[in-house]
Amino acid sequence: MNKAELIDAISKDTGLSKADSGKALESVLKNISKGLKKSPVGLVGFGTFKQVKRKARIGRNPATGAKIKIAAKTVVQFKPSKNPKN
Repeated sequence: MNKAELIDAISKDTGLSKADSGKALESVLKNISKGLKKSPVGLVGFGTFKQVKRKARIGRNPATGAKIKIAAKTVVQFKPSKNPKN
């Protein structure tokens, strides 16, 4: 499911217009991003989003086989609930 399909599904489920559904989805995503800067974001029955730091490492260029340095970075990790609610 892509973003447009998700907006369509929200619109059908809630009776909101597609424009309002799009605004609601954008708001949810924006607030999850803001919340991640402070602490993990848990949605009961769905899962938890949290930031994790990846260490710098040495990788390989698949085309040439040459070693390359991969910088450390922070990424978002999602852990789904054990029993997601439908």
